[in-house]
Amino acid sequence: MNNLDSDKHSPSSHEAAAPLAGTVIGLDIGGTKTRGVRFEDGTPVRDESAGSSNVQNVTRDQAKANLAELFAKIGGGSVAEVYAGSGGIDTDEDAQALADLIAPHVPGARITVVHDSRLLLAAGGASTGVAVIAGTGSAAWGRNQAGEEARAGGWGYLLGDEGSGYWLGREAVRHSLRRMNQGLEPDVLSRALLESCGVDEPGKLIALFHSPETGRRFWAQQARLVVEAAESGDETSVSLVNQAGRDLADLAAQAVRQLGIDGPVILGSGLGMNVVRLQEAFRGRLAEAGIADVRILQQDPVFGVPRLVAEQRA
Repeated sequence: MNNLDSDKHSPSSHEAAAPLAGTVIGLDIGGTKTRGVRFEDGTPVRDESAGSSNVQNVTRDQAKANLAELFAKIGGGSVAEVYAGSGGIDTDEDAQALADLIAPHVPGARITVVHDSRLLLAAGGASTGVAVIAGTGSAAWGRNQAGEEARAGGWGYLLGDEGSGYWLGREAVRHSLRRMNQGLEPDVLSRALLESCGVDEPGKLIALFHSPETGRRFWAQQARLVVEAAESGDETSVSLVNQAGRDLADLAAQAVRQLGIDGPVILGSGLGMNVVRLQEAFRGRLAEAGIADVRILQQDPVFGVPRLVAEQRA
């Protein structure tokens, strides 16, 4: 079990300024893990993780098992509220299905389930604006002062996820196969991909890509190869990372236009928070669209939960 390291994980001052009475559990449910933070009177006291409980990524039985593991670590007891953000929450039915999995662990608690981009906006210190997820998948979600909401992307890897880790991994495979078709030797990016995948020639990537032994998470992990090659100056990789930033910006701009606001736009998740080149392309594209208030998330989205609960109680 982990006790929270306050120096590493403490929430920002805007969250600390609005303490909440009682016990609140925040959940951030991703494609590979479920992270839970237990807040006592607004103060984070436990920070735990288990496997994913997103039923779009794991079976319902596995999701139930992972939630059971998490709540065994984080504790149940007298919990006032659970606020969960998860990818793939597109309908009220999606939200209710996840709430039903959570409910047995927190009898009597109020359970709120939202798309995970809402956590990101709150963690960025904003009640209105647009949040952009750039991780395994991608999506933009926002809200204006009238309470109107807008969303762009977030359709999943088969229909979209432009600019995401999966998109970068898939584009690296496509690049390697195009070179093969053109009779060209593997370049820097292709060689890195072949080594990472444990195959000796690009043609074998086809079967591997379609194999049930790999999947969205596996190919999203290959995004690091594109980022590393871009940092070393590989032109193809630079172009891919820049395109990812522009694609993410286009999602944000679409939501901004729908809402009739100027910003802020907050970029978060693994790629968004850590890849400077992508951030620069993202800012540049939004500047072209006249959007100047662009921020990079500085803390994990789950720490937006106290703000969201406070707004819900107001």
